[in-house]
Amino acid sequence: MSVFAPAPLEDHALLDSGAGEKLERYGALVLRRPDPQAMWPRRLGPEAWEAADLRFVRESDRGGRWEGPRAGVDAWEVGVAVAGGPAARLVLRPTPFKHVGLFPEQAANWAWFLGGPPPSAEEGRPRLLNLFGYTGAASVLAAAAGWSVTHVDASRASLDWAAENARRSGLGDDAVRWILDDALKFAAREVRRGRRYEGVLLDPPHYGRGPKGEKWRLETGLAPLVEACASLLAPTPGAFLVLSTYAVGLGPQTLVNLLRDLPEGAVEAGELVLPETSGRDAPPRLLPCGFCARWRRGG
Repeated sequence: MSVFAPAPLEDHALLDSGAGEKLERYGALVLRRPDPQAMWPRRLGPEAWEAADLRFVRESDRGGRWEGPRAGVDAWEVGVAVAGGPAARLVLRPTPFKHVGLFPEQAANWAWFLGGPPPSAEEGRPRLLNLFGYTGAASVLAAAAGWSVTHVDASRASLDWAAENARRSGLGDDAVRWILDDALKFAAREVRRGRRYEGVLLDPPHYGRGPKGEKWRLETGLAPLVEACASLLAPTPGAFLVLSTYAVGLGPQTLVNLLRDLPEGAVEAGELVLPETSGRDAPPRLLPCGFCARWRRGG
């Protein structure tokens, strides 16, 4: 099984994991959250886990609540930078869905596409399409690095959060093209418009709804979405598509099969992981964070 090399973030650390939970530092706060894949024993003692600033308690499959000495905190800020590129300032918030607005395992993908020279654009700056863009870490980093970014999400709250992150990072209001839309419908319209992008990021959820009530199901929507995105990829060497997902039961070979027929390129697949800082392992114990496939056009 291939594992993509993680990209460390200064304001994040996986301190420990085990017994169905993970213990992480995000900037100044330590968070304790459920993680069903962490089946192994913990390495840190109970005092380290009990000292977490925030602990997520699941109440149902629809969400839960946060407890702990900092349970009243509404937001805090962290810095993010990869591959020696420009830095971003991101606002984190405790949500009822256990997420806080940053998925640090995705830094491996940010470092991959931002770590070298960008693909040659057909005209102007290279263009990035970030579908299911959520709170916009990848969009902000790419815009700061000189990309022309189109960020699409079906949630107005997520779009507003992403735009706030852009402002906190010193970007102008027009640095990113913000789109409130269903990802599949938007991609299909872009195909009809003849648009092209040098890079496409896809990190779809298992289930979701568009702004007009459109239903998203990974099993039925992913194949046509990948097909549409394949038509949006610019013909220039170095153009790429990244597809990642945390959906249970969807393995890397499935992602490879979705991308392998894209012409004139190569596919690599593997697992996104986070390394623990506890223990003395070399290399450290790794927490699985979902599967990923990357396609890049040759030439």
